[in-house]
Parts: sequence; C-alpha cells; structure tokens
Amino acid sequence: MKDRSIHILNFVGLGFFEPAIRLATGEEIKKNLVALLKKVLLPILSVGLFLLLWHSGATYLYNVEKDARIEKALADQGEVGALEMRTCIESGDISCQPNTLPSPAQVWTAYKSLLADHAVISDKKVAFAEKVAATNAQRQEQGLAAITYTGRPSFVDQIFTSLKTVFAGFLLALFIAVPIGIMLGLSKTLRSSVNWLIQIFKPVSPVVWLLLVFMIVKTLTRGSDSDSSFIISFISVGLCSMWATLVNTSMGVSSVDKDYINVAKVLQLSVAQKVFKIILPSSFPLIFTGLRITLSVAWMVLIAIELLAQSPGLGSFVWEEFQNGANDSNSKIIVAMFIIGIIGFLLDRIMLTIQKFVTFTEETA
Repeated sequence: MKDRSIHILNFVGLGFFEPAIRLATGEEIKKNLVALLKKVLLPILSVGLFLLLWHSGATYLYNVEKDARIEKALADQGEVGALEMRTCIESGDISCQPNTLPSPAQVWTAYKSLLADHAVISDKKVAFAEKVAATNAQRQEQGLAAITYTGRPSFVDQIFTSLKTVFAGFLLALFIAVPIGIMLGLSKTLRSSVNWLIQIFKPVSPVVWLLLVFMIVKTLTRGSDSDSSFIISFISVGLCSMWATLVNTSMGVSSVDKDYINVAKVLQLSVAQKVFKIILPSSFPLIFTGLRITLSVAWMVLIAIELLAQSPGLGSFVWEEFQNGANDSNSKIIVAMFIIGIIGFLLDRIMLTIQKFVTFTEETA
C-alpha cells in the first residue's frame, strides 16, 4: 500500500510528499521511538534510578546513625535520656540531627542556600564599593592602592577562583610541554637522553609538587606583595598535569609521515616553517588528546592542591565545610562535588570542540 501511494504521487507530480509517507510508516515510527528511548528516556530513567538509590542509601545511613545516638543516650543517661534524644531527632531540631550522608532534597536545599549566600555577599561587595568609592579616588590620585573588599568569599566566588587557577596552570603546562615535546619529537637522541627524567617525574604526587613549589616560591617572593598562594597553586597544577601533553606531543611529532618531512626538505623550508607548516598540523590530533588529558588532570589535582595549600577555591571550600561540621556541611560538600564534576565535564567538551575545529581528524569522546 505504501509503495502504491508513492507511485501514484510520483505519477501526478507530487513526489516531494514521498519522505512524509515513508516517515509515517510503522517501521520508521518504530525506529524513531527506539532512538527517542535511547537518547531521552533511558538517561531520564538512569537519573531517576540514581536519585532513588541515593535517597534509599541516605535514609538507611540516617536510621543507623539515629539508632546509634539513641543507644548511646540510653547507655549514658538511661531511658529518660534515650527518650529525649528520640524526641529531639523526630522534632527536626538541628542540634541533634544525625550527621551522615545527606539526601537529594537536603543537597538541593544546600545548593539554594549557597546561591542565597552569594547574593548576600554580592550586595555587601556593592555596598562596600560605594562606601569607599570617594576614598579610592583620592588614593588613586596619590598613587596608592585601592581599598578592596576582604570579606568572606561566596561559593560562586570560589568557583571562579578555581577556574582562574586551573586555566593559569593549564597555560603554564601548555607553554612548557608543547615546545619541549616538539624538540624531543624531532630528535631521537634527545628523546632517549631525557626519557628517564620524564618517567621519574610523571608519577610524582601533587602533594610533593606542591611542597617543592612552595620551597622555591616562598624564597623568590620574599618581601613581595604578590599573591604567593595563587602562584604556588597554579605552578603546582601546571607541573602535575603537563606530562600527558609532553608525551603526546613528542609522540605526535616523532610519528609524522616521513614523506612530509622529505617534501619539506625538497622545498628547502626553514626549521620554523617545517615545524609550523608540516609538523604541528600533522601532530595536532595527538597534541590535543594530550591537552584534553592535561586539562582534566589539572582540574582534579587543583582541588587537592587548594585543599592542602589552604588557598582560595573549591578545594579550600570543601575542607572548610568538612572542618566546620555544621548540620548542612555534608550537603554543601556534595553540592561542591557535583559542581566539580559538571565543570570538569564541560571543560572536556570545550577542548573536544576546539579539537574538532583545528584538526583534520574528528576525535570521538
């Protein structure tokens, strides 16, 4: 019936309706439904299942912690103390609530609380800037530094601080690893001579890099007004994360097709022309693979470095909340965990998009 309808339409000159008829067939509808199921419904179901398991696990741990508190009160204070503890917990009093894995609803509440806190701090910054505007104008005329807001940073402020640090570390890794990788790729002798150094330093822990950088920077910045914590953080991030780019760049350059190199010799290209017109374009796929890994590693080690160095950022935020021990601290830590993961995913997507624009081969995720 379908083919007959298509033949009739073609006969009367209305063949452009053929795609619509084919789309309306049962086979095409079934195919579209399967595609919809895979792309939309299954991810939604997986999110729902994840939230259900999370809620169930949080409820179980809450009950375990609640029973433990009641039993402790019973052992310490007797029946009266246990009854008071049970009543306090069931009343929702914050002072006696079990402090364990938060539920999805508690995390969502903490997220809204962090946004509200950011709005309050932003208003304080605006009010402070208006208050000292005249004073700062006078100080600028006198050649003095402006008075800046030194209050507590908000959660959003710390996100931007971490992003600034990770991009500074990523650029440092880029400017160190790519040139060195090109030199190692061009010279087999040089590559074999320093390979031992790469293999030793590549697996070194971020903690060790942080301590090493701290030793050097604190001496070089002695008596300086520069932000040493930021310098220490971004240099440590760059040194920890640059090795994937270094190795991939060296591998990409060394594996360039020899025919291309021979063409460069025939054309009598200079070293710079050979690098920028032949070697780098051919090596871009591997170089960008290394850069994607470097950015991912930089984002991961940044959190640990900020936590250890107590420098502003998400790592410091997580540690402060852990030390704080407030009733909503665990929820705020989970919020930070999700934000860290989402930002890491977005950074990888950005690098993948850039890679598709500047390379000849399309890299799949």
